[in-house]
Amino acid sequence: MSLLLALCLPAAATDLAIRGEALHPVSGPMIPDGVVLIADGNITAIGPASQVAIPDGVPVITGAVVTPGLVDGLSTAGLTGIHNIEGDQDHRETSAPVQPRLRALDGFDPWEPLIDWVQQHGTTTLQVGPSPGAAVAGRTAVVTSEADTAGAQVLVADGMMVFSLGDAPKQMFAGDGARSRMGTAALIRQALTEAQEYAARRRLSLGDRAEVDLGLQALAEVVSGKRRALFHAHRADDLLTALRITEEFGLDAVLAGGAEAYLVRNQIAAADVPVLVGPMMLRSWGPSERTNASFRNAALLVDAGVTVGVMTGFEGYVPKVRVPLFEAAIAAGHGLGRDRALHAATLGSATILGIDDRAGSLQVGKRADVAVFDGDPFEYTTHVCSVIVGGAIVSETCR
Repeated sequence: MSLLLALCLPAAATDLAIRGEALHPVSGPMIPDGVVLIADGNITAIGPASQVAIPDGVPVITGAVVTPGLVDGLSTAGLTGIHNIEGDQDHRETSAPVQPRLRALDGFDPWEPLIDWVQQHGTTTLQVGPSPGAAVAGRTAVVTSEADTAGAQVLVADGMMVFSLGDAPKQMFAGDGARSRMGTAALIRQALTEAQEYAARRRLSLGDRAEVDLGLQALAEVVSGKRRALFHAHRADDLLTALRITEEFGLDAVLAGGAEAYLVRNQIAAADVPVLVGPMMLRSWGPSERTNASFRNAALLVDAGVTVGVMTGFEGYVPKVRVPLFEAAIAAGHGLGRDRALHAATLGSATILGIDDRAGSLQVGKRADVAVFDGDPFEYTTHVCSVIVGGAIVSETCR
């Protein structure tokens, strides 16, 4: 829909207006004294207040800064719970190191208070998935943060396939063949090879055709390029292993975590593989695969030409969920800058998730996912004062 057509909509078609002293569409330059009009959950007009008239009687939300809602590139919110008890921990399946048949949506609780918490800090969309551990950990889902029925929240029901490299598979499945980094990589290669063979056998005549295997079927979509592969890894050598496997099997891949990604940024850029960076403030003290983590990671990657999004991932302590706004602020203050940090936390993540046609920027026709701040979003003293998800006001308390 064009801006001119949007301006011609009747007043009754507008449900909500948002006006900001500085409006950041992200897909274009900042608009001073900007207005967003919303109807039926979507953006119908955006522009300077001098050009976009707010119809009489329409509720208006005002703020100092208006941005798209934040997009968390990978989280376990809704799979992990605020109480940290057995009943609200569904982020990991430990029965076997290769679990391609698992779907995150089947363990996702849309009413989990942790989702509400990150929502109140401006997050409107999340990719949720298994925590690192299994060499093949299962598939993600992309959801909105509104607390409605699970069906109403789902943007992508069956998303990327998660692979784990590094320390976690060694520690969790040492008795099942993944006693080393070599063992983990071998498990992944074996699973992908079996998926290739399965796909070929499924094309045979009925009498010779392979029986349906839900896990191999999902992995076959990975090796055919129909489903994206997400490699969670932190150490530089593990990231290079992910790139090797990606090239060997011709995968459409994403790197996630990437504490040492900046050390191999040129190789990542040459492979044209995007990175979901985070969490920026991950614990890195003592000898570990995160020892060389740097707050400048995201900035160095972007400078090298790598497409970057923001993720919060998984932490092994309560509440196991982080706030994307705070993580992006660290990157902003360490070389990424405000504009690039906002892009990474919104349109960058949305593009990597394949939902940039619906989320990640303020554009006519997109879902109305909006965050309203009382100051610079990345300043510690700033509050998120309103959050709109799909055109619905879900938070009006300054936090």
